[in-house]
Order: sequence, then structure tokens, then C-alpha cells
Amino acid sequence: MGMSSVYSSDLTNAEWMILEPLFPPVCSTGRPRKWSWRDILNGIFYVLRGGIAWRLMPHDLPPWQTVYHYHRLWRKQGLWKAIHAVLRERVRVQAGHSPTPSAGIIDSQSVKTTEAGGPRGYDGGKKVNGRKRHILVDTMGLVMAIKVHEADYQDRAGAILLLRDLPNVFPRMQHLWADQGYTGKLGAEIRKHLGWTLEIVKHPWSGRQSTWAPKDAPPPPVEVPTGFVVLKRRWVVERTFAWIGKSRRMSRDYEALSETSENLVYEVMIRLMVKRLAKIVT
Repeated sequence: MGMSSVYSSDLTNAEWMILEPLFPPVCSTGRPRKWSWRDILNGIFYVLRGGIAWRLMPHDLPPWQTVYHYHRLWRKQGLWKAIHAVLRERVRVQAGHSPTPSAGIIDSQSVKTTEAGGPRGYDGGKKVNGRKRHILVDTMGLVMAIKVHEADYQDRAGAILLLRDLPNVFPRMQHLWADQGYTGKLGAEIRKHLGWTLEIVKHPWSGRQSTWAPKDAPPPPVEVPTGFVVLKRRWVVERTFAWIGKSRRMSRDYEALSETSENLVYEVMIRLMVKRLAKIVT
């Protein structure tokens, strides 16, 4: 059964051609399926992009119970994560890179939670009561790993949670960039357990102190930049957070389970990557 209306979040024919082989084949026996995988995916992407509750899905989309069931089932089966990995490699190859990255950038984003419950904490630095999305991205900004945890975790502790499951997952990985929140013993831990190097990217004015000087004193030997400064590699991960934030469902963490929050990032990135791949196909 097809849908009567077309939403901007719906999959195009070219996009569906890319995704269809990655989903389970439709069983030819038993009760005929009323809703296609494409219809169900359109329902999931509608919720993500529009930021609505599952129960508020329009009537011309599949029933919310059906859409939510497969959204949850595919998470538990690991299908979303597997599809995300396949598409990430395709996007990298399309851009002329090796399928797996050799360097990445790590960062976190604190987001507020709702009354849905689940783990949460207070990030004193950002003044946010909720959770942190800790992500590792490649130099193109594509997500390599995601870990959602309480916001009161320090970045160094959150990084360990994120990276501890990655040995042998990315065999070409050698180097990480991070901000000053990851200084300390983390670099030695990463080198010991993963064999990667960690580089801390600092602001140009980091460590500088203002001192009084006469009005007619000569300028300092090195001019210190003021205002907004684009930091080496750091802008890549910030752009990824901006991509994720375009889906209104991600404006807060509405989920009771951290695993569901993590999976939503994979779903958002799948939608972004398949759109990028379809442009080349067409």
C-alpha cells in the first residue's frame, strides 16, 4: 500500500534504490505485508525530521505502532548500525577516500532531556541537565562511533566509554584530534589500548595572560587573534553536530534509553548519506 502524500523527508526513488538491498527481503509466504519497508522508513524519517511524537504521525503514513515497532526492532537487531557502516564506506569511496579512515575527531554535545526518564546528569560547564552525545567522526564529518551518557561525565571519561569498544574496528586509524577538555592521561590511554596518537587543538590565545603596558609600548611580537577563530579540524565535528541538529527530534533527548538516543544518530546520518549518494546516482 503506497502513501498518498509526499513529504520532504520521504525517500526518492533513487534513494530507495540504494537502501532497498540493505533491508531484509520481503517474505513471499504468509500474510501479505500491508506496508512496504519504504513506507515504514518514510514514517521514521518523518518523525526524525519533524520532531513529533510517534503517536502524532499523520494518518496517510503507516500506523505509528508499526513504524515504531520496526524502528525498535532494527535497533535491537543491529541493522541500523550495520547499514550506517556500509553507507559511510560508500560515501568515503565516492569522495576518493579509502573505505575506512586513518584519522578522526572526537567531541561531545550536551543536550537537555525530558520527562521520559532514563539516565541523566548535570553538566556544570554548559549548565545543562541531561545527557552528552559523544561522537567520533572522520575527516569528512561522517560518524564513526556514538556514545550517549549522563551529562555530568567529564569529557575524558566519556571518551573512554566511546573508544573502549573500537579496537580492530578501524584498522587504518592512527590519529585523533580533540579540544582541551581531553587533556591529561587520556592520550597515554589511547596510545596504550588503541595505538593511536591524540593531538589537542588549542585556541590561539590559550595560555596567554593579559598584562598592563604603557599606552606607547610596542605591540607584542605575535599578534593574538580576537573574535571567532576556525580551529584546525575542530570545525569538522561541529558541522556534524549541526547536521544532526537539523532533525528536530534531536533538539533534545526525548528517549528513555541511551541506546535509542545513540541509534537516532545513526538514523539521521543514514538519511543524510543516502541523499548524498543518490545525487551521484542521478
